[in-house]
Amino acid sequence: MVNPKHLGIEELSEFAVKVIRKAGDIALPYYGKGNPQVKFDEELVTEAELKLVDFFRSELKSQYPQHGLFGDGAPREEYVHGEKGYLWIYDALDGVANFQAGIPIWGISLALVENFWPVLGAFYMPVTGDLFFARAGEKAFWQDKEISIPSTGNMDNESVLLTFSRFHNHYKSAFPGKIRNLGSTGAHLCYVARGRAEGALLAHVSYQDLAAAQIILTAAGGKICKLDGTEFHLSEYLGGQRITDHLLAAPQGSHSSISVYLKRVE
Repeated sequence: MVNPKHLGIEELSEFAVKVIRKAGDIALPYYGKGNPQVKFDEELVTEAELKLVDFFRSELKSQYPQHGLFGDGAPREEYVHGEKGYLWIYDALDGVANFQAGIPIWGISLALVENFWPVLGAFYMPVTGDLFFARAGEKAFWQDKEISIPSTGNMDNESVLLTFSRFHNHYKSAFPGKIRNLGSTGAHLCYVARGRAEGALLAHVSYQDLAAAQIILTAAGGKICKLDGTEFHLSEYLGGQRITDHLLAAPQGSHSSISVYLKRVE
């Protein structure tokens, strides 16, 4: 576990929250401005993402010039001393289809690791104003309120399972409650962390998708496992490769009570 005093954790946390909110302000003028003549306005999304990435890179260089940014160059494999051991993982737009279409469930995520150990994670939804934040090994927060996952208990018709697109092409489900895809991986994990859903089934995700939200989920009492219940280690994917396993985010110890309702059909 990282040492907060060594890291200057208060300063790092303040930087993360400040910069992610600023990024939200920059993103909002693009929100919902997708060309209505096309189903997905890739040109708008590309322009917004480039601007947001350039903004964060500039802010990071100004504040912490020795820190690394995930995606800039080959991933480092060895331990290093000092500030060069810090790596920021920035996802400018999580939920791009919603973003360009004017649907408010999208966000900006930011995580920090030090020599492969998680330090902090933040997920900000500019339209709703929801900010989720956690430091590794500490409490999770929604806005300024501490959050933790309540005990799930038995699944019933009011239970909620969040899933990925085309879920029904891959699974037969006997889940007794509501199954929803909201279109944002970060939002799905944060809603589980806040106790608004019993679990989130994940597919076709990457290290960048999960880095920040997993820190928040873990701090709130949740965990990401492979669907068969075996351990999942996000650090194994720091090289940027896609994660081929289907994953389940849920409260600690409750994964089997959800996966029992799901049967793969492929």
